[in-house]
Amino acid sequence: MSAPAPSPLAIVDAEPLERQGEVLTDAALAFLAELHHRFTPRRDELLARRAERRAEIARTSTLDFLPETAHIRDDPDWRVAPAPPALEDRRVEITGPTDRKMTINALNSGAKVWLADFEDASAPTWANVIGGQLNLIDAYERRIDFTSPEGKSYALRPDDVLATVVTRPRGWHLDERHLRSADGRPVPGALVDFGLYFFHNARRLLTRGQGPYFYLPKTESHLEARPWNDVFVFAQDHLSIPQGTIRATVLIETITAAYEMDEILYELRDHASGLNAGRWDYLFSIVKNFRDGGPGFVLPDRDAVTMTAPFMRAYTELLVRTCHKRGAHAIGGMAAFIPSRRDPEVNAVAFDKVKADKDREAGDGFDGSWVAHPDLVPVARASFDAVLGDRPHQKERLREDVHVTAAELIDIASLDAAPTHQGLRNAVQVGIRYIEAWLRGLGAVAIFNLMEDAATAEISRSQIWQWVNAGIVFENGEKATADRVRKVAAEELAEIREEVGEDAFAAGRWSQAHDLLLKVALDEDYAEFLTLPAYELLN
Repeated sequence: MSAPAPSPLAIVDAEPLERQGEVLTDAALAFLAELHHRFTPRRDELLARRAERRAEIARTSTLDFLPETAHIRDDPDWRVAPAPPALEDRRVEITGPTDRKMTINALNSGAKVWLADFEDASAPTWANVIGGQLNLIDAYERRIDFTSPEGKSYALRPDDVLATVVTRPRGWHLDERHLRSADGRPVPGALVDFGLYFFHNARRLLTRGQGPYFYLPKTESHLEARPWNDVFVFAQDHLSIPQGTIRATVLIETITAAYEMDEILYELRDHASGLNAGRWDYLFSIVKNFRDGGPGFVLPDRDAVTMTAPFMRAYTELLVRTCHKRGAHAIGGMAAFIPSRRDPEVNAVAFDKVKADKDREAGDGFDGSWVAHPDLVPVARASFDAVLGDRPHQKERLREDVHVTAAELIDIASLDAAPTHQGLRNAVQVGIRYIEAWLRGLGAVAIFNLMEDAATAEISRSQIWQWVNAGIVFENGEKATADRVRKVAAEELAEIREEVGEDAFAAGRWSQAHDLLLKVALDEDYAEFLTLPAYELLN
């Protein structure tokens, strides 16, 4: 007996948007309903499995490569599918949300790839979710433009110089509350973002000699990559798109995934494109998983954890080794600096740091890297041009000199740095400022000359939680206590009020942001993701 047809989806508690019907067509909603019916139960099982694994880490305070998948790691012969021409050269990738101005600027930036972000750089308001899809459709149809309030106009350059789009849907853990099945269950945001983009653009992209390409975030194991591969197979069959058209790059931004890089590529091998080394979410994941592991897992200020820290070097070098062994691209981390139009000295120092970081990545064997601002595209490109020359990548560098042990990936104690009181203050400052912007619908926010996203808020609040629960004593003699955090937060909120003025303060979401930061930083029960309680407050 055949399974019942999936129930149609309802749009719930969302004011209709202009042109919404161009995205939420009956056929598109039916496709989302199919995805929801087939894959949400598996998603739910995977989220339950995350809790089980976290409990095991709490019990053992360790991680290891999986013995049951050793045959995959030890098999020298398998490879991922060859890169399509549009993803052959990825030496510079720019990241950012899918608002109209960013869509034009990112495509025009000179980067090889634009990570069009529905995840950490986008607060999932209904307007952002649907508007972002419209902007991508309009860009492919070349009917997108933008005029700023100051009268500056933005338009697309010729197609042959535009960046290739790689879309990042939300992680498995986030639901889309505005789309629900007949039984009231929300559709996972990952399936909404993937499904709408694929449904509307797969054929458009094929006519351009490209395809629907994706970044997969927050993956914690190869078992979480497996349903993505099944989603891809189903979606391509359902719309009669050739198998293998979809390509996915997986962000290795959780500590558990770092032990399963081979296996993740293997699960996606017909659709795999590469792996990416994310920084802040990776550190957030270490704190989250080892938060009760004792002083050996206490991280110092986030700025003190550079990519040259021994455990970070182990992670990035293993990523390059794994990718090139399997014929996949290895993509480096983010240069988040935002150039100042008023302070050339700040720019000069920051550009030197960006150059050193990108020189290191290119020298280590990465095939490309991320930037957050168009002005950094030439800086990053120069670093990779110096190593690659006319070659599109350096996959032939197998890095057979790299031998990383399980213990080295979590050797946090080898880092010679400690939390500071200024580090606490910075975590509070950035946390409040970012959450306030997120609650107003902004996911990518310039704070202190850095482009911050949700991963920033996660590492900030996680470090506060870890330092308080570990009873850290700072260099000034102050102890990390809940009362100390509340005092610092009150001081920072008062400073923000003075900085922005009474009217702007009253019009913002500052008090809610302050309260939410304290809740997720100080509650005894650690919230798995800040964005889950924040979503309940999002307009």
